[in-house]
Amino acid sequence: MVERTRFVFSGSGGQGVITAAIILAEAAVLYENLNAVQTQDYGAAARGGTTRSEVIISDSEIFFPKVNQPNVLVCLTQEAYNKFSRILRPGGLLITDTRYVQTERTVDAVQKALPMYQTVMDRIGKPIVFNICMLGAVTALTGVVRPESIVEVLKVRISENVLKMNRQALDIGLELGVAAA
Repeated sequence: MVERTRFVFSGSGGQGVITAAIILAEAAVLYENLNAVQTQDYGAAARGGTTRSEVIISDSEIFFPKVNQPNVLVCLTQEAYNKFSRILRPGGLLITDTRYVQTERTVDAVQKALPMYQTVMDRIGKPIVFNICMLGAVTALTGVVRPESIVEVLKVRISENVLKMNRQALDIGLELGVAAA
């Protein structure tokens, strides 16, 4: 049962963290009968600057759309980790990519460093679906929405010619998340 889960997805512009956050929020609202809000913040540059997207998913009304202390923090770059790791709620879940982030053990959180980027490159060969792999890992590690709900949103949001690749990336993320749980 979801009461209220606060997510912050962070990385650099062009990694797709905002798209992943939108997909998660839509999956919650459209297919899980939950409430969700999603906001985003671009850094100095759309591509390359730090990007942050927030999602709140709740089974009750959401009165304030800002996330101050997320339960789940995803950092896909070292810069994002350095900037945001201290905002994580004590005991929360920190998900990082092993290629891009060197974590410190001083964060009071459950830390999951996953080889998402490298696994996507090894199995698919295209970094464009790295964000969907991350979304699969988040889905597996939190259980806040069902993977089928993410797939339904992908069917609507992603063009058919790349849908198979995105579903494969989601499955990779789910595998990595299940293995790390």
